[in-house]
Amino acid sequence: MSTEFVSYLHEVFAQFGTIQTRRMFGGYGIYHQSLMFGLVIDDTLYLKADALSSPAFEQLGLAPFEYDRHGKIIKMSYYQAPEEIFEDFEQANVWAKRGYEAAVRSNQPKKTKSKT
Repeated sequence: MSTEFVSYLHEVFAQFGTIQTRRMFGGYGIYHQSLMFGLVIDDTLYLKADALSSPAFEQLGLAPFEYDRHGKIIKMSYYQAPEEIFEDFEQANVWAKRGYEAAVRSNQPKKTKSKT
């Protein structure tokens, strides 16, 4: 794991705002305002996605983060970030917002159906 890559993300996401990075799961979590919106594993950046935002990733052919757990493939709600964000910081801002908004939505309490 390259700490230089993780440090570079502060520059990549500067237009988006301040980020924090924390070691976790053999990689790093990328946070903004205490919500994890990104994940770095093996020098690959993944951004949070949900049903609303995942089509944007899929349209570009970006892969979800998956790992093998006791012979079963586990797919997480993070997709590989587009390579263009590392050169185009305006696009980095767009994609960071997309990941952060998905994190906000997933952090909201689930609505329960009322009994009438």
